[in-house]
Amino acid sequence: MQESLNDAKEELKRVDHLIFVTLKYTRTVDVLLNIISRMIDAYDFIMEALLKYAFEKNKIEEIPQSPIERGELIKNIFEDELIRDNIDLYFLLRKLHKSNPAKENEYRRPVAMISYIDNRKEIVSIDIISQYYEFQKSFIDYVTSLIFGEDGQDN
Repeated sequence: MQESLNDAKEELKRVDHLIFVTLKYTRTVDVLLNIISRMIDAYDFIMEALLKYAFEKNKIEEIPQSPIERGELIKNIFEDELIRDNIDLYFLLRKLHKSNPAKENEYRRPVAMISYIDNRKEIVSIDIISQYYEFQKSFIDYVTSLIFGEDGQDN
């Protein structure tokens, strides 16, 4: 569990650098897609830690391999709204990454990628991806405190 959370934190460091350094100088949709990819990887590690925690607490008998099954299982096991919202964001990011986005205002501050997901227009800009990043950062802190308690010791 600790290793999975550490891996997630390392991915978030990369996301931080991509948002606050790379995106500042290279305002392209490719950078936004790279950020989304890193955020998905971080979510995979966080979900792995949650599932290992649930397995150790005998809440589940086995850990599924499919990312969709993992996400749905976590939503069923943990009834916390923050966890559910983050799993929904994870699913959205996966769909965004697999989509074929349109590019808007590349090489300028309001760079955005536009995708149609489930018949809904999704716009990802610098500001939106930054909000997703902050949301994910608070989620990893929450999961760490859930698994290890406030003092960092294993529950």
